[in-house]
Amino acid sequence: MEAGEEPLLLAELKPGRPHQFDWKSSCETWSVAFSPDGSWFAWSQGHCIVKLIPWPLEEQFIPKGFEAKSRSSKSDSKGRGSPKEKTLDCGQIVWGLAFSPWPSPPSRKLWARHHPQVPDVSCLILATGLNDGQIKIWEVQTGLLLLNLSGHQDVVRDLSFTPSGSLILVSASRDKTLRIWDLNKHGKQIQVLSGHLQWVYCCSISPDCSMLCSAAGEKSVFLWSMRSYTLIRKLEGHQSSVVSCDFSPDSALLVTASYDTNVIMWDPYTGERLRSLHHTQLDPPMDDSDVHISSLRSVCFSPEGLYLATVADDRLLRIWALELKTPIAFAPMTNGLCCTFFPHGGVIATGTRDGHVQFWTAPRVLSSLKHLCRKALRSFLTTYQVLALPIPKKMKEFLTYRTF
Repeated sequence: MEAGEEPLLLAELKPGRPHQFDWKSSCETWSVAFSPDGSWFAWSQGHCIVKLIPWPLEEQFIPKGFEAKSRSSKSDSKGRGSPKEKTLDCGQIVWGLAFSPWPSPPSRKLWARHHPQVPDVSCLILATGLNDGQIKIWEVQTGLLLLNLSGHQDVVRDLSFTPSGSLILVSASRDKTLRIWDLNKHGKQIQVLSGHLQWVYCCSISPDCSMLCSAAGEKSVFLWSMRSYTLIRKLEGHQSSVVSCDFSPDSALLVTASYDTNVIMWDPYTGERLRSLHHTQLDPPMDDSDVHISSLRSVCFSPEGLYLATVADDRLLRIWALELKTPIAFAPMTNGLCCTFFPHGGVIATGTRDGHVQFWTAPRVLSSLKHLCRKALRSFLTTYQVLALPIPKKMKEFLTYRTF
């Protein structure tokens, strides 16, 4: 889609029939994820099942006129035939999903240790966070279970790998803790982060691997150092539970979404609140029966860092341009729970309470040279380092996202 056009529904995946009387294992899609290289899509479709689907989707899922380009050449070039869809039976309701960065050379050691008979291959990993507090680690190419991580006492709500490829995994749980695991050391638990007083809903690691943000059922958001695993600061500003958070691709911005119907954009280095995005309803309700109709569920940055997507309880997917205070596009979606961008742009995936996944067109833009320079500089300079540069004030304001 061009900037300003409404998102179009590209495809929808629906779970097969649930097992009879399987009322305990619910059908919600709490998490969806693309692998960092864009070759796989993971869908927690409910009923304890995760589907691993090769991307782009097969023709049968896609309406006429939306055939993905270069589909055949992409699958043929793998040399081993096109990858096959896999079903992972996790044995418990699946809440969180995260792919490892890829290719990730250290993971070969992990693979070889558990499967010595298998040739030395680079190994893409999927972590699944479960209802009973377990984390199961799967090898994507084969669908084999590699590790089972135990430690959490309640639902593992969210998972995040360090983008550097070091195979450090962070998990967020209803037991009010975050845990750090090293998959290169047999999944050894290396740290427990305590301090939240409520269930931890979301964890996000900055792309430069320096910071970890965690959001619990509290008004404040916690920022942790990924080097010392200590609390850097609490971000105060929301009026209700914060449920979702994400860093911009250059680590210079942090967005948090709350039941208070606001997304707040922060400078994670200074703790400053840069702007708020308010989710007003398009059609106000006839009465005051449902105060939290615009409660937010999920927020995420686009891969180039110029757009945000949000999912709220008012049955809308919204797309926001970074520089504007109102959404540039809306799409109707019922019971939305989560959203994520395709890593190469152009598509947003959303998951719903009914176990469905929907794929929407997202804005495709050519980043300006100014933004590309800002992104490149901010990937290794903190806000304080930018402010110390001998450059004009206006350039500093642009580089620190103070020009809104």
